Amino acid sequence: MTDIARIAIASDHGGFVLKEKLKRYLEKKYLIVKDLGAYSKERCDYPKTAFLLADEVSRGKIKRGILICKSGVGNSIVANKLPGVRAALCYNVLAARLSREHNDSNVLVLGALFANEKLARRIIDIWLKTEFQGGRHKRRLNQIKAIERKVRS
Repeated sequence: MTDIARIAIASDHGGFVLKEKLKRYLEKKYLIVKDLGAYSKERCDYPKTAFLLADEVSRGKIKRGILICKSGVGNSIVANKLPGVRAALCYNVLAARLSREHNDSNVLVLGALFANEKLARRIIDIWLKTEFQGGRHKRRLNQIKAIERKVRS
């Protein structure tokens, strides 16, 4: 399915139930899943778990990650603050495929209010198996990396 053997997953309380279901699904696909929280439905702040996962990707400790909250918007905002993270909020399979083909997304963000378990599995499957196309998209990805370097300096 993919050359990714390890993946990180994290959620806030609003995405906890879906995260737990998706974690089991990913493990059944023989992936090693690193769970970075939340660990219960108890109310928590999404910036903390989103940062933990995005930091793992940014530092190169893990190639790809999945974030889940109620809408996905907050997690997307947090994750995209870190250099090298290309978090894509995907509500459907086409968005997931294009996020990989065109943007080489390395963090998939799901909104539990908009993606039930069945749809989330389909989105994850296409996101994991789709390769970056390169070509004109590589030029644009390099432009994004140049912007990140300017922002950091």
